[in-house]
Amino acid sequence: MDALEITIAATILGMALAIMLGLLWAVTRKSNHPVVYWLATTIVEFFRSTPLLVQIYFLFYVLPDAGFRLTPFQTGVLALGLHYSAYLAEVYRAGIYSVPEGQWEAAKALNLSKVHTFKSIILPQALPPIIPAMGNYLIAMFKDTPMLSAITVLELLQTAKIIGAETFRYIEPLTLVGVLFLTLSLISARMVRFLEQRYVQ
Repeated sequence: MDALEITIAATILGMALAIMLGLLWAVTRKSNHPVVYWLATTIVEFFRSTPLLVQIYFLFYVLPDAGFRLTPFQTGVLALGLHYSAYLAEVYRAGIYSVPEGQWEAAKALNLSKVHTFKSIILPQALPPIIPAMGNYLIAMFKDTPMLSAITVLELLQTAKIIGAETFRYIEPLTLVGVLFLTLSLISARMVRFLEQRYVQ
């Protein structure tokens, strides 16, 4: 149960980070400034094009040399957040571009600032259609948390392996891990479906 708490906490914190960074990448990729656009695009493509496990190792072993010392759990949350922010950036972009261009033009005609237009008009229309995709990435992140065992985070799978090694009985702990992952994934899918039915027109 302690390992389950760590797994859930890593997923929730990682997803919160991914949601914030993903929106940041999506917005900056709409920038007319070439340097800002290039930087955001490079970040997104880098994290989308390299394996999560490689990113976890890189952050865990390279950040301390750069003067940033994080715990294994903090490093894992950072890796999950950065990795999935790249995917959510594309989800955000799809939602933003789905809003008719006339919305921007109408807001400009009303003399509204770009920031106010985006925050109060565009984003509220862009978010509901992307709820299903964001829910899928939440579940995917939850199932990727076992990779954090590579940097000594005692999440569900690593704990089950330790118990199996100590007792020479792997069937029970690994079966329990599978059941827990399945149960929580189904609960998450149900919650996403509820949000989809409520907010997606």
